[in-house]
Amino acid sequence: MKTLAFIHNTTTRSAVGDFAPVTSVFSHYELGNTVSPFLLLDHIGPGTLKPIQLRKEVDEHPHRGFETVTIMFKGELEHRDSTGGGGIISAGDVQWMTAASGVIHKEVFSDAFSQSGGPFEMLQLWVNLPAKDKMNPPRYQSLSKASIPKADLANDAGFVRVIAGEFQGQTGPAQTHTPMQVYDVYLHQGHTLQLPAQEGDTTLIYMCSGRASFAETNEELTDHAVAVMSSHGQQVELTAQRNCSILYLSAQPLNEPISGRGYFVMNTFDEIVQAYEDLKNNQFIQP
Repeated sequence: MKTLAFIHNTTTRSAVGDFAPVTSVFSHYELGNTVSPFLLLDHIGPGTLKPIQLRKEVDEHPHRGFETVTIMFKGELEHRDSTGGGGIISAGDVQWMTAASGVIHKEVFSDAFSQSGGPFEMLQLWVNLPAKDKMNPPRYQSLSKASIPKADLANDAGFVRVIAGEFQGQTGPAQTHTPMQVYDVYLHQGHTLQLPAQEGDTTLIYMCSGRASFAETNEELTDHAVAVMSSHGQQVELTAQRNCSILYLSAQPLNEPISGRGYFVMNTFDEIVQAYEDLKNNQFIQP
């Protein structure tokens, strides 16, 4: 069984474009390869959008060298990018965008949601790409709620939605560049859950809301904190002290250098400079 290495807490709240509040859960700037291949996690909301005419958005911006995974819990987001990809992301949907060699995109609350208003909440995860794949053509995966299998846990303990990887015979629809598990988990108070992880894997448990404990320690995982598990051992076990909404991440680390600046994550500083040069010279989007 994997043991708890440490719990990473943050109180940083900010805005990203027009989206607020945003909790910066973790990033590679703080934790480096400890969280590889995961780079960054932002929790947008929970909040309430008042009906508005001027739509709130994160304006056009570039990405290169990694993937963004947007998981919608509440609200409705519209995405558009330079590849022609895009569409509406509603509650329960997931958008998996592989920026790779480069995309320019924007994210905006949909017209219908802007007019109606209502609660919103989403997660955005950045996943690093292996060096060999960083300059591949971009790719866009629109994963509807209906396409994401849901495994109900025994004894009415909750459920696991399998976005990527496998769980109890269910296979997630996301196509990934390296093996990984990405689960949306709900665990009822008083129940214990074991989740799969392999020896050497990076394994992270983000508590969107709730409180859980680990058998081998007195430490508890609470709202907006992330548990970083030891790379040694297999499987993870936790017990819900109150109802828990969890993002579970487990993957093989890339063990490659990370050079990140702003919207770009590459392996060397020279590659970062090249990305800015390509952007300035209108060569960022590959034909």
